[in-house]
Amino acid sequence: MKMVIGGAYQGKTDYAKQAYPNLVWSDGASCDLKDIFSCSGIVHFEEFVRRWIRENKAEHATDLAEQILQENPDLIIVTDEVGYGIVPMDAKDREWREACGRVCTKLAAHAAQVVRVCCGIGTQLK
Repeated sequence: MKMVIGGAYQGKTDYAKQAYPNLVWSDGASCDLKDIFSCSGIVHFEEFVRRWIRENKAEHATDLAEQILQENPDLIIVTDEVGYGIVPMDAKDREWREACGRVCTKLAAHAAQVVRVCCGIGTQLK
């Protein structure tokens, strides 16, 4: 597994598609869990987590990470870092932010590579 992370609109998707050409990409804003298990890469993973916790409980976020690690250990994940900035006032938004952080922390711990992209420039963290 490899992860490409960074703030919104920092060029993560372009960076990932250039670094990993010819992959089958899914969009976390619209794909389902089966798509994640079968695709080569996913963009907007944070949006998938948002939809997933609506259907499941946020405390099961690490279960999602475990499923992905078991079913698609070679997945390339592109996701926004949602833990920076102002803490949302809405409880559901806070729950999503925390769940996304838990899932991504678990996935990053098992990832072979983690790259943070800022202004289109990737910096390898792991």
